[in-house]
Formats: sequence, C-alpha cells, structure tokens
Amino acid sequence: MKKLIVLLLALVMVFSMVACGEKPVETEEPTEASTETEEVTDAETEAPEVAEEGKVLNIYCWNEEFQTRFKTFYEDAGKVPEGVTINWVITPNENNAYQNKLDEALLAQADAADDDKIDLFLIEADYALKYVNTDYTLDVINEVGLTEEDVADMYQYTKDICTADGKLKGVSWQACPAGVIYRRSIAKEVIGSDDPADVQAALADWDKFDAVAADAKEKGYFMVSGYDDDYRVFSNNISEPWVTDDKITIDPSVKRWVEQTKLYTDNGYNNKASLWSAEQWAGAKDDGTVMTYFGPGWFFDFCLMPNCLADSEGEAEVGNGSYGDWGIVKGPQGFFWGGTWVCAAAGTDNVSLVKDIMYTLTCDVDTLTSITETYNDFTNNVPAMEAFAADENFGSDFLGGQNFVSVLLDSAQSISMENIGPYDQGMTEEFQKAFKDYFDGVVDEETAYENFYTAIMEKYPNLSK
Repeated sequence: MKKLIVLLLALVMVFSMVACGEKPVETEEPTEASTETEEVTDAETEAPEVAEEGKVLNIYCWNEEFQTRFKTFYEDAGKVPEGVTINWVITPNENNAYQNKLDEALLAQADAADDDKIDLFLIEADYALKYVNTDYTLDVINEVGLTEEDVADMYQYTKDICTADGKLKGVSWQACPAGVIYRRSIAKEVIGSDDPADVQAALADWDKFDAVAADAKEKGYFMVSGYDDDYRVFSNNISEPWVTDDKITIDPSVKRWVEQTKLYTDNGYNNKASLWSAEQWAGAKDDGTVMTYFGPGWFFDFCLMPNCLADSEGEAEVGNGSYGDWGIVKGPQGFFWGGTWVCAAAGTDNVSLVKDIMYTLTCDVDTLTSITETYNDFTNNVPAMEAFAADENFGSDFLGGQNFVSVLLDSAQSISMENIGPYDQGMTEEFQKAFKDYFDGVVDEETAYENFYTAIMEKYPNLSK
C-alpha cells in the first residue's frame, strides 16, 4: 500500500496541471512541482531526537481557515513559545498547486535545514490516504505524544480516515456532516413555509426534491446553483469504492447524480454555475434566485456567508445582503463533505510544539466549544456537539437563529469511511469535468463516459474499466 501511495504522489505531481481545484486563497504564487519520484526511506524521514527544538515552525496549507483558528485560539492566547516564528506556506488548491508544493517539500525534507523543514501540514479527505499511508506523517500517539484519552471523544470517522496500520497519522478540529442550506424567503414562496420541519418534509427524498425543483422553476427560482452543488450527497453515499483491484466502478448513486443534473440543466432548474465560481455565489446575494446550497459548517461559514453579503467590508449581520435569510435541514440523504486534518511531518524539529498545537486545537474541549461558537464549525468532540444540540439558546444568526448542530448530529454519528480510497480526488475531478460537456449538450452520455475513462486512465495508468 505504501508503494501505491508513493506512486500516486508521483503521478499527481506529473499530471496535476489538468486537475481542478477547490476554493483558493491567493496568498502565495504556486511554484512548479518537482518531478522526482524516489521513495524516501524510513531512516531518512524518521523524526530526529533533538535536545532543543527549532525556532521556526513551518505550516503548509491551502487557505486561511486553519490559520484563522490558530491565530485566535493559539497565537493570541500567548501559547507560541518566545523566540519561535510561525511561517505559513499557503498555496492555493487550484490546479493541484498545493499538493505539488507540499510534495516537492516532502521529497526534500530529509536534506532540508532544520528551520526549513515542514513541521505541520494540512490534508483533506479526498486525498488523505495519499499521505497517511506513507512515512511522511508521524504517528500522533506514539511519535508526537498525544494520548488515547486525548482523542477518545473525537468522531470515529475522523480518526478512521487518518489511520494506517493501526497508527493515527492526523487529527482534525472539525467533523463535517452536511445538509441542505435553504433560502428562507424563497422557501416561503415555493413551499409555503420556511420552518425547518416543513422544509425537511418537502425535501425528504430525491423525488420530493425534484418536485420542489419544478415548483421553484415556475416561480422564477433555481433549485440549485449549478452542476456540482449536490454532487457530494450522491458520491458520499456510494455502496462500493471507486476502485477495487485497479478496476474502476461507477456506483449507481453517482449515475443518479448524472441523471438528475441533466434533468436540472435541460429544464432550467439550475443556472449552469460551476463550483466556486462567481455565478454560483451570485445566486446567494440579496437579489439572488437560488433556493438551496449543500454543505457543512465550513461551507456556510467560510464560503457561503461571505458571498451573501451586500457590503463585503461591513459587519456580517442581519440586514447585510441575505445574511440571516437562511436555514438548514438534513435533506434527502445524510452526507459529509471534506474536512481538514493536521499532520505532523516526519523530520520536524518541533515535536513538542506540534503536540501542543494538536492538543489545543483538536482535543481541548474548551477550545473546540469556542470554535463552534465563533465560526459555526461542527467541531470534533462528541459530548460537546451533543451538548450544543440540546442547548435551546444556541443558534446561528446566519441561519436565522437555528441550531444547526441539532440538525446535523445524526449525520455526524453515521458517517462511514468504508468506501473511501486513494483515487477519490482524481475521480471526482475528472468525472465532473467529463460530464459538464454532457450536461451542456456538447457530447452524448456515452461519449462523456468514454472521455472520463480516457482522462482518469491517463492520470492513473494502472487503472482499467
């Protein structure tokens, strides 16, 4: 398995220029990735025993989400040791630039000067196994020093996704159960109510969801913004992995997304927006006409909320754009989307500091509680989320005062990593890309499938139909 992941790392570096990206934050110009493919040995990557820790902590990530939480709950709390500089290496996800940058640095880790070595780096669910199943990541318990008790209250799936050979290789401050985020004022017109119970009843399965989409169109609204808004619901509910024994499987759940999205595009139930585009967010503005978006806490706090404001420099509050005119329900199926895990890089000379950061931001219940209150994150602590769900005084102003934790709690408890695999990111990117042409009528369905197979087998030559 480790050799497979090293192969994947090399393949991603070579073919990444054709890959799509997630929402970027342009804080550093991405550099061209190295094409070295030699495997770094255990001896080269083993964390050294040092008497004194380094004075520079290098953190690799792709946007400012973790940076914001680090600054608020660690740096501003005075926890950074005197004389230590925090160096953020932030590279956008677009065109796989972040992984390219990270891969290049990891390949050079063994020979890098101590203050140039990666100490912490962040990964996402779609490609977690690429790093977890290698020696680039330290065992959080046996090498970094967290205890089993420290991580006991985390949602099990957040540990499963970063566990290899029985070793936990990454931890997260968030769990990411997701739901349908709906525009209350539009729901009143289309459904007749904006009450979450009524909206959930109207959207309880996909047949009902499709029927409401038709009603929304008649009233001048789009049910979803574009092609990929609800893709993660379908891909997250597959019954078998994308790849088994190097054979590609396209699950019926993903085929159902193709069927629905073609219907929505042909009938004008979506506005043909691509994920993360200006057109997608235009539908959430004060005068926007999109009824639903799909996502977890990070999506509606970090992505949707800023884009719904009429005055981007003003306070995020009711009266500024569509802020407050939103609600959330489980929708047709429970699902999760994404999440960010913090990994300790083998070779770090700041093990003690890395341990304290991991503990403070992913294990400490007081910090996690504050993150939920401040950023609407569904944080990674089961008892804390159960307490929030039961708290009648807790709610999000963005969601009209609604307690989103109570809505998403059941989905969080049922998330399974059974069908994830190391190819998931590439599969998602190439499948969405190939079928956009089908949705737009450029190619027929059969050609779209062939285009997908061609693209994915160019990216991963070891795979076959």
